[in-house]
Amino acid sequence: MMSERGDRWLCIFLVCTLSLLCTEAYDVGLTFLNSAVAKGAVCLDGSAPAYHIDKGFGAGIDNWLVFFEGGGWCNNATNCLTRRDTRLGSSKKMLTTETFSGMFHNKAKYNPDFYDWNRIKVRYCDGASFTGDVEAVDPNTKLYYRGARIFRAVVDDLLAKGMKNAKNAILAGCSAGGLTSILQCDNFRSQLPATTKVKCLSDAGFFINAKTIIGQSHIEGFYADVVRTHGSAKVLSPACLAKMSPGLCFFPQNMVQFIKTPIFLINAAYDSWQVKNILAPGVADRKGTWRECKLDITKCSSAQLNVLQGYRLEFLKALNGFGNGNSPSRGMFINSCYSHCQTGIQETWLRNDSPLLGNTTIAKAVGDWYYERNTFQKIDCAYPCDKTCHNRVFE
Repeated sequence: MMSERGDRWLCIFLVCTLSLLCTEAYDVGLTFLNSAVAKGAVCLDGSAPAYHIDKGFGAGIDNWLVFFEGGGWCNNATNCLTRRDTRLGSSKKMLTTETFSGMFHNKAKYNPDFYDWNRIKVRYCDGASFTGDVEAVDPNTKLYYRGARIFRAVVDDLLAKGMKNAKNAILAGCSAGGLTSILQCDNFRSQLPATTKVKCLSDAGFFINAKTIIGQSHIEGFYADVVRTHGSAKVLSPACLAKMSPGLCFFPQNMVQFIKTPIFLINAAYDSWQVKNILAPGVADRKGTWRECKLDITKCSSAQLNVLQGYRLEFLKALNGFGNGNSPSRGMFINSCYSHCQTGIQETWLRNDSPLLGNTTIAKAVGDWYYERNTFQKIDCAYPCDKTCHNRVFE
């Protein structure tokens, strides 16, 4: 049994640990955009869209970070029905607070370049990266495919709340929201004054059109169904649509060269979501031989690691159209970690043990690029060379 003195020291340790964690993150309440319902800008179930906002202060009062949450996609009515009554399809099911950390933090120590900005996290409830706009509502499913309307309604609301006077603005997002920041980048730029410095940031949003471990084009067909179901074509790049099908224009590699607004990509070359859902989805791994490898990259066999190295090369090839001749308006931080989304949590955004590339944290790379203190276009060496990675281990 532990002594009374030992108990006291354990309590002190736990309090100190929890205090540290509390300073690294804090909760922000949920704002429901009820005025959007009249415009038909609603979640899958017809409920109002919602976002979390921590208002800017001091020198950052006219600076805006608008960040769109991720959460995958639904590609048909059956699939969308499974999420309609969850937080990914209804604001009625969302938690009323969200933890702000990393790029959202309001302390300079944790977020030196954006801590005093207006920081907004838009909740994801449409299932198509905020691109859908179908007028008709199926009377049987009562599903609303209105993501593009949510995007417009949120931007309009923020403009009315002061973003119309923005000096600086960033459209950002993680995962499916990172895809939003790519697909909607120029559209966002067009909504703001010409005098506003506008840039876009995609965290883990560069999904590639790769075949599965058994050579199937799984994600290509899935994306084509998403675009068809949600009526997404009307918000995709016209320049891309002139060359290929709408489903293919949902892939960043096919349309990123048409983006005119400055943009920064943060992505793991071994993106854990892509490995689990594009490279080795369940339909391509029916016997589950990739299960342990997908949960923990250190459990991959040498043969599986060879496949992952091939995927990395395919990912880097897909990036070819992005670099744009090393243009300073384009930035990228492509590390060799097994992870997915690295801006919204303190440990990967900015901490003493955060991932580094060129001896630079993600926070510094993004800040230097946004404020034009330095350019940043770096690609990591192959796994397992990077010892600064925070590789994800899934249950």
